[in-house]
Amino acid sequence: MEGHWIEVADRVLVRRYAELDLSVGLVLGDGGCLVIDTRGDERQGAELAAEVRRITLDPWTVVLTHAHFDHSFGTRPFMECPVWAHEDCRADLVADGAETKEAWARRYREQGRPDMAADVEKTEIVLPDRLVTDRAEVTAGGRRAVLSYLGRGHSRCDLVIAVPDAGVVFAGDLVENGAPPAYADAFPLEWPDTLGGLLGLAGDAVVVPGHGDPVDRAFVTAQHAEIEAVAGLCREVAAGRMSREEAVRRSPYPEDTTLTALDRLGG
Repeated sequence: MEGHWIEVADRVLVRRYAELDLSVGLVLGDGGCLVIDTRGDERQGAELAAEVRRITLDPWTVVLTHAHFDHSFGTRPFMECPVWAHEDCRADLVADGAETKEAWARRYREQGRPDMAADVEKTEIVLPDRLVTDRAEVTAGGRRAVLSYLGRGHSRCDLVIAVPDAGVVFAGDLVENGAPPAYADAFPLEWPDTLGGLLGLAGDAVVVPGHGDPVDRAFVTAQHAEIEAVAGLCREVAAGRMSREEAVRRSPYPEDTTLTALDRLGG
């Protein structure tokens, strides 16, 4: 089985995948549903769409948490439907989509996975047509979802999706479970404040990370402290008060993660 569903609240489901340890979401209403993220290529998106259709035949609306390929490249099989995202998500897909396809196709070939490389290469990127600046509300089948942009963090376009009547928040890759947070496109000095905003928004809600199993407030609070620690190390290095080697030694994360965060200081 390629993936499996888990129900985290009343008619709020998370589909978990071994590939990249990805988590995507489904919010079921009466006469409509919300699909949160669409996986990494058209074949993967078609699999997700077929699995959603096993559960409901209601019209769907798509929300993308951010522009990274594993969350947004699988949208084509869901069309035609509204596709919501932060305004910079669309801009990033336009600016970087083709280069990202090439990079991941090359990576999959180097890993000996030519079929996945071909899937990424032939994928048609769908641009979101419902753009969020700070906040928007979407109703799917009578259920309200609140889309909030809390600032830059894992990327410049991270969108948080709260389902108030279920006590669930989809955090995208602002929260990572099972691996260190990814800093390749991140803003390490801003991420702590953005994640603090998520904690304020979420309360005691179940938080669904972009990768890994759902988590609770205690997990997010602990990760916030780690990301704040990395930001502090970045500030010390930027000010010339600490070497990169010392920052790596003191970091709560592995060397490659910390060095990537330090490299992003001018991002």
